[in-house]
Amino acid sequence: KASLLDDGAFDEAMQGCELVFHTASPFTSKIKDPRKDLVEPALNGTKNVLGAVNRTQSVKRVVLTSSCAAIIGDAKDCLGYPNGIATEAQWNESSTVDHQAYSYSKTVAEKAAWEMNKAQTRWDLVVINPSLVIGPGINPNATSESFSLVRQLGDGTMKSGVPAFSIGVVDVRDLAIAHFNAGFMPEASGRHIISAENTDFITLSGYLQKKFGSAYPFPKRLIPKILVWLIAPGAGFTRKMIWQNVGYPWRVDNAKGIKELGVKYRPVEESMVDFFQQMVDNKVF
Repeated sequence: KASLLDDGAFDEAMQGCELVFHTASPFTSKIKDPRKDLVEPALNGTKNVLGAVNRTQSVKRVVLTSSCAAIIGDAKDCLGYPNGIATEAQWNESSTVDHQAYSYSKTVAEKAAWEMNKAQTRWDLVVINPSLVIGPGINPNATSESFSLVRQLGDGTMKSGVPAFSIGVVDVRDLAIAHFNAGFMPEASGRHIISAENTDFITLSGYLQKKFGSAYPFPKRLIPKILVWLIAPGAGFTRKMIWQNVGYPWRVDNAKGIKELGVKYRPVEESMVDFFQQMVDNKVF
């Protein structure tokens, strides 16, 4: 927990390091106070890590895990981008502490990192901006939001249908390679969208149906937006969030990560099947 460690702990851990990866930031939909639970840990954690970097003369590069959420707040934002597609040039300007708080936390934390980087000349900053991370993990019983989402596609929670929610996804194995290359390729610089495919919930469900058939109650239809809007508060979502996202295409350009970091994306269908199969093997259902 980078926001909780004192300066001495960071300084001791970094002694002699040339490369620092900062990947921690809370990602959960179960929050009571968005500022305390999401924004402050993300922002303070980043400032604490980079403060230690500033005090550690051996550090030459920092790789920061940000998010596509620091680029796009709501899918509707894409309507204002050239050709309706976000690139590394865009910043999330629609999220606040009261609307899409996680996205806001990633935005303010990354901006703080760039400010600290520009205030000195010794270490460079390379940023990874992933979309929703899927694929088999080290911990087969993870509690991540992506784990919860894919589990709910198969456990009956969404059997009546899913909203027309557009997202990007990336396999955790491909994302790991992107981080490694960002750290060790001398020419790496700036932000990098790491996202395999612009997709949606119903397509992801379709990949699972193709492999597992009727063995699990996968959703097979879209729920009308007005109905999603009506039931949103009871499901833990704000109506503004539904109105600004459902039915709008979420699109990013992943060309820079492919060209400059050499990322090669495996098919999303493979990622989804591997992810779900791990859950089946570990008796999650």
